[in-house]
Amino acid sequence: MQRRWLTLPVTGLALLIVLTTLSAQEASEQPQKSLIPEAYPPGELGAIVKLGEEIVARTHEHPLSKQYIGNKLNCTSCHLENGTNPQAATFLGVASAYPAWSPREKRVITLEDRVLNCFMRSQNGIRPPLGSKVSVAITAYITWLSSGSEIKMNHQKPLGPRHVQPLSLQAELAEERRGAKLYAARCADCHDASGAGTSEGPPVWGKDSYNDGAGLSRNDKLAAWLKVAMPPGETDLTEQEALDIAAYVNSHSRPHFILEEHLPPVEQRGVYDWQPAASPAK
Repeated sequence: MQRRWLTLPVTGLALLIVLTTLSAQEASEQPQKSLIPEAYPPGELGAIVKLGEEIVARTHEHPLSKQYIGNKLNCTSCHLENGTNPQAATFLGVASAYPAWSPREKRVITLEDRVLNCFMRSQNGIRPPLGSKVSVAITAYITWLSSGSEIKMNHQKPLGPRHVQPLSLQAELAEERRGAKLYAARCADCHDASGAGTSEGPPVWGKDSYNDGAGLSRNDKLAAWLKVAMPPGETDLTEQEALDIAAYVNSHSRPHFILEEHLPPVEQRGVYDWQPAASPAK
């Protein structure tokens, strides 16, 4: 009796641990599609949200956005699955982080600012006018994907609650020669050995890729993204492999970013440059 009495609680505890583990696994494996709203908003707002989704998918060729694009990238080239992939620079919940402080701009920016700045850098194009249809449509789509998220403006960086996490490795540990071999084995089929892209994947260097003012032009940023995004459906790169590939990709030439060359005419800019608010007198 004594042995049986001691065995039963242990067995029950083990069963509880197993069930808890399985429950946690099932929860983590549930499709993240549940984070996407089930229906578009009604009326004209829904039409604009759908338009934003279309532009995100076909940015460099869509009639409304192509005039502002200077390469062959689409928003979804980096924000996979039109921003609905929960890992790869997702749009899910992003709108809840804005307005946000931007260390790069040294000012508080809106979600619209963030989107338009991407046109200048990642898409090597011209910043669309504030309030333009393309600008409103994309931000409406991103905001729709943030439905139900708790607003928590980011006072440190313009990043959403599910932003790509940095690697634990330092960028200085990157090795281009290892990256070249890894690129040939893991990336060239989709992005071509020349980096010019194929029908399966966008250009990753050269005139049709992001310029050197984009976040991905930094090895640490690109490596962190590669770790969670590439190859699609098989994200098994180690941190070192991701860092090496990033160093190899970014060792190639790409357009140089000069801010003045990416701004629209003055009358279409709205207010872009302004000084941070002065600190209150003590």
